[in-house]
Amino acid sequence: MPSRADQQLIEHAREHGFTVTGKQLSRWRRHGLLPANVHGGGLGRGRGSTSQPVAASFPLVLGLAQLSGRGKRPADVALALFGEGLPVPEPTVRAAFQAAVDTIRLPGTEPGQDVDEKLDAVDSYIGGGGQAAVMVPARARRVDEQIAEFFESAGVPWPPKELAQFDEHLGDERMTPKGAALFAADALLTGSTPLPRIGALLRGVAPGLDVNPIASLVETTVRDVSHSPVLGPDDSLTLLTGDVRSILRTLAATASPEDLFAAWHAAQGVRSWALDLCARTEAELAARTPGEATMEWWVTRQLPAGLPLLEELRTRHEKVTSTALSALGLLLQRERFSELDRLQPGCQWDLVQTRGFLPPAARDFLDLPSGAPAG
Repeated sequence: MPSRADQQLIEHAREHGFTVTGKQLSRWRRHGLLPANVHGGGLGRGRGSTSQPVAASFPLVLGLAQLSGRGKRPADVALALFGEGLPVPEPTVRAAFQAAVDTIRLPGTEPGQDVDEKLDAVDSYIGGGGQAAVMVPARARRVDEQIAEFFESAGVPWPPKELAQFDEHLGDERMTPKGAALFAADALLTGSTPLPRIGALLRGVAPGLDVNPIASLVETTVRDVSHSPVLGPDDSLTLLTGDVRSILRTLAATASPEDLFAAWHAAQGVRSWALDLCARTEAELAARTPGEATMEWWVTRQLPAGLPLLEELRTRHEKVTSTALSALGLLLQRERFSELDRLQPGCQWDLVQTRGFLPPAARDFLDLPSGAPAG
């Protein structure tokens, strides 16, 4: 029989249209999703003591009744409840974010291998027919092609010839899907991101562009800031060192609940922005009236915001694990930008305010140093 305290929660759920049992309450508590009842003193006349649900249990029971179910992992339920603003116990929330990091695995690798062995294993996995990176999802590729077709049919050179003067073509390498998979694995394991390889990645995710000013800008960074304290001898950014998963786990364990919650909703905002921009652009192109959305799409595809745009379009359905990882990524990005501003005075933060440089939700969350908006 449920205790009197649990009966209060069962009745609370019933009043809101949900059926909850004492067995469910016990299971949720075992998984850390529901706080234990607290002792509330004696009943009097020698009848022992009573207990009461804590205040957080009442909204949590409703959320659990709605979101939990057969086959749903407790960590995913915890993240979903947290994202809804419900008072999930903090240790459970942190454990759920760390569990999300644990889902980042490199195919073909085994425990105990060093970095080079793991990269060789990923290379062998892909070479043996394993899945390489999807650099440009089909939906984004169709939009790019429709934009080019529209302007070409109107007799307008596309991309605009004026862009050529901004691309020095120093690297001019286009990263392949296999190369992108290896690049991602290397960056994950070492935190190292060589700037020429980043340029090649940017060229690879924009296959329809003969010129790519942003890739060129990345490729020439070492020449422009040759003595930067954040650049290593191999032209790599040195703001991170070691396996990025360890850094993300530390963030999950140490970031304030308020920061985790703000980052979660910023990550959701990035996804909403990406899907909305794509849908609006598709609608304009279908009507043969490219306008504001089409221009924003095209500009975004050339700027850093184009990478999260493609990432969201690769994922057909939103997953709480993906949102948690995106949230931790935003927290890490904010932390690294702050460190960059400290180590490298005079950064052109005004460029980051440029429309299309970052998704609006990410830009707002990152709270970058102020600068006049760039043209």
